[in-house]
This record gives sequence, C-alpha cells and structure tokens, in this order.
Amino acid sequence: MSDDRLTISGPDGDFSAYVARPAGAAPHPAVVVVQEIFGVNHTMRQVADDLAAEGYLALVPDLFWRFEPGIELDDRKPEELKHAFALFPQVDLDKTVEDIRATLNVARALPDGSGKAGAVGYCLGGSLAYLTACRTDSDATVAYYGISIPDQLDEARALSRPLLLHVAEADRFVPPEKQAAMLSGLREHPQVTLHTYSGVDHAFAREGGENYDAAAAELADRRTREFFGRHLA
Repeated sequence: MSDDRLTISGPDGDFSAYVARPAGAAPHPAVVVVQEIFGVNHTMRQVADDLAAEGYLALVPDLFWRFEPGIELDDRKPEELKHAFALFPQVDLDKTVEDIRATLNVARALPDGSGKAGAVGYCLGGSLAYLTACRTDSDATVAYYGISIPDQLDEARALSRPLLLHVAEADRFVPPEKQAAMLSGLREHPQVTLHTYSGVDHAFAREGGENYDAAAAELADRRTREFFGRHLA
C-alpha cells in the first residue's frame, strides 16, 4: 500500500485529496472518504489506509479548503474541538457535495481504478454522504451518524443507488423525535439499508474518541466492508 496526494479541480477551484493506494494488481474500485469536522486528520487517513488494505483506492478530499485548507484537528484536545465546531457553520453543504462529485469523477478516471466509485462519510461527512447518495452517481454510499439527515428526508426521492446508514441510537445531536422521523422515512426505501446501534452515542466508530464503542464499531465496519464488496467489487 502507498499514499500520495492529488489535486482535484472542482467547480469553484482546486483542492487537495489524500490518496491511499492498495497493493496488488489493478484495477481497483475507489471509495471517497468524507471527513468529519476535524479535517483530513489522522483518523480520516487511517480510514483510507484501512480501505486500501481491503483493495480500494481511497481518496480523502480536503472539504474545508475554502476557508481553512489543510486543517487537521484532534477531538481529544478541547481547544481543537472548539475550533472544529467554529468551522462547522462555514460549510456550504451544496457546494461541498459538488466537491465530492468532482472527487468521484477523478477517482473513476484514475489509471489504476476500475471505473466504480463509492463514498463513506462520518458525522458531518455522514450528512454529506447521504446527500452524495441522493444527488450524485456514487455507485454505493455509506453514512455513519449523519446528524442533518432527518432534515433532508425529501432528498431521498432522488436516491437510485445503494445507501447504507449506521445510526447511533443515543446520538446526542439527533433528538429522539428526529431520529424516529428518519427511521420512518427511510426504512422502507428500496435503496436504503439501515442499522441502528443500541445505546451508543455519536461518533461511536471513531477509535480513541470519548464515545468509541469497539463492539458497535467493529460490527458497523464489517457491514460497510460487506456492502462495498457487494456493490463496488
């Protein structure tokens, strides 16, 4: 496995993406990893590296490039956590989905790629992954605990390709009534596979984070691998 960086040309400008490349003979399907509010930090690069170890080209675009390019924050440090929450309101979801679309296009065109490309996102990235599934041609998309999904249920009318949702039952950022609306609105959608993880809070899959739950994270990650294996391989 090797890593490098690419420059992605989006509709509003150029931005960088971390790339983890698998060992072994090409071609490889690609997965775009959609960051949390902490930038393209060690956690997101590790997700990409793990996907590369599974045989995927993994690209992590810098989605904060418009206002603080190259930022890397650690959720375990109070000042950096505060900084991350200050950056969050600056994110334009519509423009950022277009950046993800541009990254998907680049991923499909890579010389060692298979032409198939999906996406996986966490937290802010989970919400963006949901919109990516609804608005782009991502071949298969996974969203971990996307907090704004309950407010965007109407977007699912355009969903035509597989989407896997991992939902934290005790997510502090999603009130029970909103979570119930999300489950009711999406559970029967033919393209949606939805799993709820009992008793766990937001970011339960972020290893080293305060809400990390090893059992739930392992189960969710296994389901993600199986999902991508079915739809991208």
